[in-house]
Amino acid sequence: VADASGSKVQYFTIEVVDSQTGRGVPMVELETVNAVRYYTDSNGLAAFYEPGLMNQRVFFQVRSHGYEFPKDGFGAQGTTLHVTPGGKAQLKLRRVNIAERLYRITGEGIYRDSVLLGRPTPIARPLLNGQVMGQDSVLTAVYRGKLYWFWGDTQQPAHLLGNFHASGAVSELPDRGGLDPERGVQLDYFVDQQGKSRPMAPMAGEGPTWIEALAVLPDENGQARLYAIYVKVRPASLQAYRRGIAVFDADQSLFQHVADWPAHFPIQPAGHTFKHTEDGVEYLYFAFPIPVVRVRATAADFRRPEAYQAYTCLQPGTALDDQEEPTRGSARQAASRIDRFDDGRVRWGWKANTAPLGPQQ
Repeated sequence: VADASGSKVQYFTIEVVDSQTGRGVPMVELETVNAVRYYTDSNGLAAFYEPGLMNQRVFFQVRSHGYEFPKDGFGAQGTTLHVTPGGKAQLKLRRVNIAERLYRITGEGIYRDSVLLGRPTPIARPLLNGQVMGQDSVLTAVYRGKLYWFWGDTQQPAHLLGNFHASGAVSELPDRGGLDPERGVQLDYFVDQQGKSRPMAPMAGEGPTWIEALAVLPDENGQARLYAIYVKVRPASLQAYRRGIAVFDADQSLFQHVADWPAHFPIQPAGHTFKHTEDGVEYLYFAFPIPVVRVRATAADFRRPEAYQAYTCLQPGTALDDQEEPTRGSARQAASRIDRFDDGRVRWGWKANTAPLGPQQ
């Protein structure tokens, strides 16, 4: 890399590490007095070069959620470094989070500064993978011996509008040749001929397609299939106007429509799934965020709305559909739908064709 004069740039290396583990801390903000900001990459490195600030003492504010850096005599959380081309400094942060921040998985420039500094990186595409600049949400499932990843709206370099019909990738499991999760995740995106992350759920209808409730379930022949719930969203309002069930076609590497989900059915599965066995029956639970919806863990039941159950205190076959500001009349109506024992106690339980209660309700 060369500067405006054609000379080779020698960066000043700032390494930020966890004081407990010595591991580099990503996403640490380093801000100069004139508000020039640098952010550490997934190795905890920042390659600093500002032509007007080299070969002198430079103050950096040091900020990162879940971590603390000592304050100076004026109460500023930061430090002064003598910045020289080719020089280096190490800063230690005290972690107050229980969890340690490890690395970014998606997006551009995951190891940007490591590449600028000539440092090794654990993944093969440390700068840009699948033309993915950033992604919304993530779902994962172990399928066909690999870890499958799916995201929502995905930004790409060429335009503000990118892929809005779900993106996908696979990674090898750690015991089958994949990276140790301590080091990173090597993603292999599903891409088009231009190398861009391509739509994984191009369902019919206007607007984006969002997928959720990813689940691997046995079909009628005992073959494991990958299923999901999908939602079609109107572009302007971002309101869902259709829901459906999809299955992953492994030959085409696409989700295919299986069936529509009834729009006004009282149970609408969503969120993340997990399996749990109760009274000898294996169920698939849907956490959004609380797991109050379940269905038997088979492909046949996943496709049948009437097979779903909600953990609820409503009378069987009822729902509360008023999400507006409650009135005295609506409160009385809601109270009349509560399922009670003869002595007046509220009866909670798993019930079919009955709505769960949302936080507002």
